[in-house]
Amino acid sequence: MTKRLSRLFALVLGMVLFMGILAACGSGTQGTTTAPSTITIKIATELPVSGADAGSGKPAENGAHIAVDEVNADPNFLPGYKFEFDPQDDVGAGGVHDPSVGAKNVTSLISDALVAGIAGPFNSNVAKAEMPISNQAPIVQISPANTNTCLTQEGADVQCSGANDLVPTLRPTGKVTYFRVATTDSNQGPVGADFAFKKLGLKTVYVVDDTEVYGTGLAGAFVTEFQKLGGKIINHDSIKSTTDYTQELTKIAATKPDFVYFAGLDSTGGINLRKQMAGIPALEKTPFIGGDGLQTAPMATAIGTTKGGSVYATVATIDPTQIPSAKSFLDKYNAKYPNAYGAYAAAGYDCAKIILNAVKAAVQAGAKAPTSSSDTDTAKTFRQAVIDQVAKISYDGITGHQSFDKNGDTTSKVITIFQLADVNGKPDWKYADAITL
Repeated sequence: MTKRLSRLFALVLGMVLFMGILAACGSGTQGTTTAPSTITIKIATELPVSGADAGSGKPAENGAHIAVDEVNADPNFLPGYKFEFDPQDDVGAGGVHDPSVGAKNVTSLISDALVAGIAGPFNSNVAKAEMPISNQAPIVQISPANTNTCLTQEGADVQCSGANDLVPTLRPTGKVTYFRVATTDSNQGPVGADFAFKKLGLKTVYVVDDTEVYGTGLAGAFVTEFQKLGGKIINHDSIKSTTDYTQELTKIAATKPDFVYFAGLDSTGGINLRKQMAGIPALEKTPFIGGDGLQTAPMATAIGTTKGGSVYATVATIDPTQIPSAKSFLDKYNAKYPNAYGAYAAAGYDCAKIILNAVKAAVQAGAKAPTSSSDTDTAKTFRQAVIDQVAKISYDGITGHQSFDKNGDTTSKVITIFQLADVNGKPDWKYADAITL
């Protein structure tokens, strides 16, 4: 028994010595076999992706998700780093986008040092609540969709003076941290007016807006241009979203307008107003025109093409379906998210890709990324480095060439016009025209 124990002891001792020799060899000039650590960087979205706004916000979120997945699948994009997708939903208890929810989301994202940038928000009134918070952090935000001119510009020439001069409040540091790839309502409103007056030959209009930041701004820009063209504004009403527009439509019907212009979203009146128009004889065949807030799948499905007059919507960006180079993205999107494409899916992708490219450029220029969610000091300097890269970026994306002016607005000024029609056997939005400004 003693001999066996001695042999066992000798064997164990030999193995220990052998492992020690291997360890010694490994610690020599040939280096270590320990794998390098990977740094995590989060790319967030802040969009309305549930409730009545899902048809608007979810496609943009999907597009951003594809962008993050793409760079993670590319080992050469930024070796030693991985990206985590962090989506947030700003829909509140009312079932639509809620500025207070958006502000809470942004505050929460800022508290996580690993978040390098935010794609979003979608809606202008949510942007108004979020921008002072992100500007002071600072952290970059790039919106795929919001278009209210006064979020980024000042001056009477764009109707952003007096009470509409928002920039000092939204940009308290005086520095630009907020960008967008959709052009502004100072472009979208006039194009809608020009299309109605010149292309469709419509001379009188009854204007309704949904009282929100986006709706009132778009309506103002439309009205100004329509009047310049010689068109007649019969009346302009601001009405909060409701389920019953009977009283309003009765008033409109009595004036016999050539068309009704609605400045708002499908979820804040567009669907209900247009559906109820079709039930009033005097308005049954009256055209219905609005901005990008109407160009959604839920709007097309709810309205259909069998009742009522024609429906048109302007969208403040390029239609990727008209660009051959966008085909690979569209194929990838439709394969991953079938029957879920929306007007701002490509814009969501481009927002995320711009942030990702800015992160890459910042790292390659020497900026140090945070290594933990609590590394707030490093986050502050890294986020500013990302903002600096976004401000000077020149990016060829799915929505065309994107760069930003001194206000953070895209230099790509394209408005696409869509008509509600039967497309592939179902109600959908058909490309009608595009205006480059």
